Amino acid sequence: MEELRKEEEVVILFAAQKKNLKEDDAWESLDELEELVNTAGARAAVKVLQRVDSINPGYYIGTGKVEELKELVALHGATGVVSDDELSPVQMRNLSLELGVKVMDRTLVILDIFAQRARSREGKLQVEIAQLKYQYSRLTGFGEMLSKQGGGIGTRGPGEKKLELDKRHIRTRMELLQAEIEEFEKHRQLLRTRRQKNNIPVVAIVGYTNAGKSTLLNALCESDVYAENQLFATLDPTTRSATLPSGSEIMLTDTVGFIRKLPHHLVKAFYSTLEEAKYADIILHVMDASSEHLATHNEVVHETLKRLDITNIPIITVYNKIDQVEGHYPKDETSTHSVEISAKNKINLDGLLGIIEEMLYASMQPFKILLPYSVPELVAFCHAQGERLEEEYVNEGIVLKGYIHKDKFYKIKDYCID
Repeated sequence: MEELRKEEEVVILFAAQKKNLKEDDAWESLDELEELVNTAGARAAVKVLQRVDSINPGYYIGTGKVEELKELVALHGATGVVSDDELSPVQMRNLSLELGVKVMDRTLVILDIFAQRARSREGKLQVEIAQLKYQYSRLTGFGEMLSKQGGGIGTRGPGEKKLELDKRHIRTRMELLQAEIEEFEKHRQLLRTRRQKNNIPVVAIVGYTNAGKSTLLNALCESDVYAENQLFATLDPTTRSATLPSGSEIMLTDTVGFIRKLPHHLVKAFYSTLEEAKYADIILHVMDASSEHLATHNEVVHETLKRLDITNIPIITVYNKIDQVEGHYPKDETSTHSVEISAKNKINLDGLLGIIEEMLYASMQPFKILLPYSVPELVAFCHAQGERLEEEYVNEGIVLKGYIHKDKFYKIKDYCID
């Protein structure tokens, strides 16, 4: 039955191309919307692009284009239409009345994919609160749309039963969800504090959706996190340990993929799943080097990191799927550290780990000290703050050799030996 439903859901995609947007960029975005719709389980029958001087406040596109959409809906037997930009409640209501079918936008499609993909309790909570925020301003007009939905995109997930609730009930529900999410955040903070006490470096993996982040995590950590060639395969943050060439341990954290035109409230709702990147020692920016839209994807990732206030953290640009590339491809000119790999075929992973290790220890001071047995607190300090420690007991005390952050070195410098 599920397969039958997917076959029956046919949609028309449409977008308004504003003056400041190149036509190639507008079609590129529409192509991505088609991929999103396919991921959500529907089929795009046709894509429509209209060049406009300004967005129509009542319909988003011009009234003539609305008539064209109506004809296309009838011609293809479409069950809905999908806008590439987020529609206002007024635009959504007016289009629904004119077209007589379900009206959706890019945000609603993304939320539907999230509803299908969320596995953990926290992920489901994040999906529901994002759905409620989206629905909160759109209660007017949803009544008529509900009778035309009949399943499919926008009707799945934990938030689907909340459409009939009024704004007061939605606010109450969001408050309850937020309280539960904060409990998860407290738990994650405890885990971070524990890692800091154990002095284990954290490396966060970020990138455009479907760039290969989860595949890289699996390759480096020998884990089996879900990784498929599809948009938003990973929603829930996953942390695994990996070993550097020297034998030191690091923690690698996978994050939800970025995508263009991601609305602010959606970024905010999923902030907790991305905040691991904010507390990381290094960020791996994974890019699909085989993508035709690499430059755009790079720009979106950097803009999203800026919106999340993730700055001043060293970034390694990881050009993935290099085995699928022929000739040159656009590079991130702002990148100071980069490496070419294939996560799937495990090409040059040692090179990547070597760069991570080099960057981690660039801010650390090598030391060799002799600590008398009378200062056990300094021995404990070295074990807490040091890396790659070697320990030897002699008559005069304990000889310790390793690395320590330069801003901690002052505590032990008086005990240094050659």
